[in-house]
Order: sequence, then structure tokens, then C-alpha cells
Amino acid sequence: MANINYRKRLIESRIKKTMSFSGGVVIEGAKWVGKSTTASMFANTIVKLQDPIVREKYKTLATIAKEKVLEGEKPVLFDEWQDVPELWDFIRIDIDDHNYKGAYLLTGSTRKQNINTLHTGTGRINSVYMRPMSLYESGESNGLVSLEDLFNHHDKIPSVAMSNISIDDITKLICRGGWPGSLDLEEELQFELPRHLLKSIIKKDSDEVDGISKDKEKLEKLVKSYARNVSTLATDSTIYKDQSSKEIVSIKTFDSYMNALKRLFIVEDVLPWSPNIRSASRLRKSNKRQFVDPSIAVAALDVSPKKLLNDFETFGFLFESIATRDIRIYAEEIDGKVYHYNDSSGLEVDLIVELNDGSWGGIEVKLGSNELDKASANLLKLADISKLKPSFLMILTNTEMAYQRPEDGIYVVPLGCLRP
Repeated sequence: MANINYRKRLIESRIKKTMSFSGGVVIEGAKWVGKSTTASMFANTIVKLQDPIVREKYKTLATIAKEKVLEGEKPVLFDEWQDVPELWDFIRIDIDDHNYKGAYLLTGSTRKQNINTLHTGTGRINSVYMRPMSLYESGESNGLVSLEDLFNHHDKIPSVAMSNISIDDITKLICRGGWPGSLDLEEELQFELPRHLLKSIIKKDSDEVDGISKDKEKLEKLVKSYARNVSTLATDSTIYKDQSSKEIVSIKTFDSYMNALKRLFIVEDVLPWSPNIRSASRLRKSNKRQFVDPSIAVAALDVSPKKLLNDFETFGFLFESIATRDIRIYAEEIDGKVYHYNDSSGLEVDLIVELNDGSWGGIEVKLGSNELDKASANLLKLADISKLKPSFLMILTNTEMAYQRPEDGIYVVPLGCLRP
């Protein structure tokens, strides 16, 4: 059972759906996103393998009494299953033998590089990916504008909607992040949690994920460099050269460190969109740099809400980061994926949401209202050169009012009004 302060998560519907056709469900995601708490809502038996006593018990059982490993009323949750990787094959075989559906839940905060299993589990064990909480889940977004309605039901979108998130509020939400464990803390303590998460990742988890000991000072500088380039198209070379140290890591070490951060679900770049367009411009294939949550960048850069208000350039990049986080969460609820667009003519669009039927919507992210015309021009140009016309064009802001621009039909929507 979830704790008394549990807030409903959007991923619950996907977990339930996956359990209906899959014998096992793996819930993956960064530490502290709430995997264990949410998974426990679907389980009748919970095995907490992060407990060293429980972990050692199951490691022993895996070698001498395999029939005991899977005991318990189903569904059985194995929390941090990768600490006893033998579980994977036991579960797969049990699912095969009994044709189970929804019998096992597994959670994991890392994709450990040195885990060996006899079988991938394809078709029997399927995964869902859990991100930190969106503003709609944590209660800051009122959800008056639906992303699904922007695709399919324009008549349901209100002509005017108001957001309650002020400029001061959004700085705090960026610094706090979407970590469920911080929501009931005092404000100053909320800002401390991402710092401790990042410290734990650098000091401990980064070694465990691939079994390679890392220079913690150099890894910290690398994360800081990545944070300085968040929401940009900075190349690996740019980030590599930006470590601001006379003793920078080698290229091979750089790749190893970046691989560890990805396996820990901390770095999550936005991939480029490759649409079918009527244009001679060459598509650029650079990834847009992102963390899974903007608070990771805040922690790396040692930024406070007050500092953000005095540095609008950094503020703008971090606002795009929190917008990307939320759009990704909402898009997944409607079977969509999130990309960015960039071509050799200089045309850039911050975010593209594409559904599995090929329909798409373009989104420009602007902190305020002073660049609405420029953002609209970019969106209209992309719509003009695309062979498949967009379902919607939107400027995502932190302004007060949601409305549709009469001159071009583009929606202006505050992040504090959005939901799936």
C-alpha cells in the first residue's frame, strides 16, 4: 500500500495496461522518482532487495532453493531487482510455465552494464519508464488544457484559461524538481533533495552501474559542463572541452562517464525529428542536451531561485528543461514521443510531439510573451514545409493566460495549464 501522502501518478494507467498482457513489468527510472511506492500499489508481496539482509538472503536462495525465490502471493514486487540478477531468468521461466499475466513487478534505478541473463525476456517481461512528477501530478498545473485535445478535440479547448504559476513560482519549481519525496518538505529542504541525489549519483552509483571506478571530481565537472549546456545542441566535443579543468578526462573516459549517467537515467537527450518535408534544407542530427529533471542541472550549477531571477538566459534554458520533462510525461500518456527540429537553414523548433499514427504538433518554449511573434514564425515555417500538416502549433510559456492567437491560430498555453 502507498503511504498516506501518495499522489496519483499518470504512469499508473500504463503499468495496469502492461500487466494485462505481460507476465512481468519492469518499472525503470532514476532514483527517487517514486518507482517503489507506485509499484507497491499493484503488489501483494513486496521484496525489498535494497535491504542488505534481504538481498543476501535472496542471493543465497538463488543458488540452493530456487523454488523459494518466487514464493508469495502474486503480483510479487522485487524492488531493485538488478541487485540479484538471477531473478530475471527465474521469473521468465515461471511466466512461461504458467502463462502468467501481471504476476511480477520489478523496479530498477540503473541499467547495470555487467548484468548477464540467459534470455532477454522479450514478450514475457516488458518495461515502462517512470520520470519525476510533472506539474500536473504535483498539483501546480490546473490541467485546463489537454495535450490530447490539442491533437484530437480542438472544440474542447477553452477559449481562455488562466494559470496560477507566477515567475517566482516557476523558479522554485525548477529548483525543486519533480521528486515526490520533496513535496511535503519545507521549502528550503525541497531544494536540498536534488543536491543530495546528485551527490549520491557521483559518489556511489556512478561506480556501481558499470563496475568502473571514476574520478569523482572529474565526473562532477563533467556534469556541471553538461548543465551549462542544457537545452542546447552542444556537441560532445563542446561539452568535452568545457570541463574547465587542466586535467580533463580522455575521450574514452568521457564516453564511459556519459554512458554511466545515461544508465542511471539522469541524462536524457531530446532526439532530432526527421519529418517528410518539402525543403532543400539539410536536417541536422544533433541531440538537444537534457537531464531527466531540471533540478539536476540546478544542483550541478549551484543555482537558487533568486539567482535564476537575475540570470534570464540560464532561466530560459532551465524553463525549457522543465517544459521538456512535462511534455514527455504527457506525450507518453497518449502514445507519443518528443523530438526537436533543426535544419541547415537555421530553422529550429524546440519540441515536436509525434504520435504513433504519424500525427504531430510543434511547440516553441518561451518563458515570457516578448518573443511570441518570432516563435509563431518558426512554427508556421515548419508547418509550411512539412508534407503532413500539424495537428496543432503551440507556444508553451509561463505567462498567465492560455488562448488561441486570432492572426495565425497558434495556441499560447502556460505550462501551469497543461495536462495529458
